[in-house]
Parts: sequence; C-alpha cells; structure tokens
Amino acid sequence: MEGLFPTMLATLTALWWPFCRVMAMLSAAPVIGEASVPVTVKVLLSLVLAVILMPTVHPVTAIDPMSAHGIVVAVEQAIIGGVLGLAFHLSMSAILVLGFLVSSQIGLSMAVMNDPLNGSSSDVISSLLSILSILAFFSMDGHLVLTGVVGASFQAWPVGGGLNYLALQTLVYNVAWVFSAALLLAIPVAFATLVVQVGFGFLTRVAPSLNLFSLGFSVITLFGVFMLSQVVTFVPAHYLRMTNRILEMLQGMMVGGTHG
Repeated sequence: MEGLFPTMLATLTALWWPFCRVMAMLSAAPVIGEASVPVTVKVLLSLVLAVILMPTVHPVTAIDPMSAHGIVVAVEQAIIGGVLGLAFHLSMSAILVLGFLVSSQIGLSMAVMNDPLNGSSSDVISSLLSILSILAFFSMDGHLVLTGVVGASFQAWPVGGGLNYLALQTLVYNVAWVFSAALLLAIPVAFATLVVQVGFGFLTRVAPSLNLFSLGFSVITLFGVFMLSQVVTFVPAHYLRMTNRILEMLQGMMVGGTHG
C-alpha cells in the first residue's frame, strides 16, 4: 500500500494538467459550454477526455500542483483551453449577431423570448438561427473536432512551456472578423428592407391617406421573413466555411507555437 500511493499521486498529477485545459475549453466552447449544460456533465466530460489525452501529454511530474509554479501552470492551461473554446465560439457568435441584425431590420426585435441556452432573453430569429447552428455543429462532428484540436494543442503548447502571446494576439484580431462575417449575411436582408421602406416613403407622398406605420410595418415584416427564408439556406454552408477558417487560424497558431 505504501508503494501504491506514490504511483497514484503521480497519475493524478499527470491527469490534472489535461483536465484543467479541457475543462476550460468545454466551458468556453459552443453548445457544450452553454449555461443549459450542467456543470457536473462538463466536469465528467473533462475527466473522461483528460484520461484519453493523458498519453499525448509530456510527463511533467517535476511540477508540484500545490506549489506556486504549479498554480501558474494550471492558470496557463486554463487560458489555453479558454482560447481554444473561444475560437470555436466565434463562428457561433457570428450567427447570433446575424439574427440580431435581421430581427432589428424587419421589426421582430420586439418579439423577445426566453433563451434557455444562454439563460437570457433573445429575439425569435436569433433563437432559430442558434438552433440551426447547433444542428450544423453536430452534423460536422464538431465535438470530435474540439477533441482533436485540444489533443493537438498539447504538442504545440506543452504543459509548462508558457503562453504564446502572439497566438493570443492573433485571436483578438480575429474577433473583428465575426462582425464582418455576420454583416455579409445580413446585407441582403438589410438592403431589401431599406428598398421597401424607401418605396413606401414615395407611396405616402403620392397617397398621403395611407398609414405608413400600420401598413408599412406589416409589409416590411412579411418581406423580411421572405428574404430570411432565402438567406437561411446559406447559413449552414457559411457556418462550415467560418469553422474551416477557425481551424486554419488555430493550425497557424499551433505551428507558430511549435516553432516558438
């Protein structure tokens, strides 16, 4: 029994480092990191993945988890995992921004409903697009992609190797890409509704007796829903392209981390 305790302690120490990184990644990842997923489920998934990824982690038995150096290394693992999860969350955020832009243009931003995924209220279109992006996430085996990325991260950024601040800066610069990607999808709906509003403006000049607010609001909403039905068919393919760009960005970050 006395000889078994040091072995168990070394195993738990080796398990602690991948657990910290995987837990941080799952907390920031799309779908799995939502507030609707219980914390116990995230902890169990992180523990299972940590056991699976233990062979890919370089032995770091020299680092004591209870020491000051061990706490710093644990924080580094949490930051790296959070960056990986946040990177995949960018593509999901672009779809949500698209929903807010479209709903505000066609007048459905007033129809607010409770969002169980985020624990807050959101408009109907954002909720529908969120469900569509979740289906696209699992259809492309996004959970397996997350596992593969976090496994490859241990080769690029080994435990105890420090943080790559250039990689973190690259992620920050790509946050602006989220708004540009959402704007590209929202431009057709926004332009179409603008044309309808301008047309109703000229119509009221010809026939002032028409009530622009009551009649125009209904027509703009119907026309916006029609345009949304045409745009939503391209959302899954656009989501896949955004995810591929995220993977290319992470690959470049990992190559830079390996060379560094």
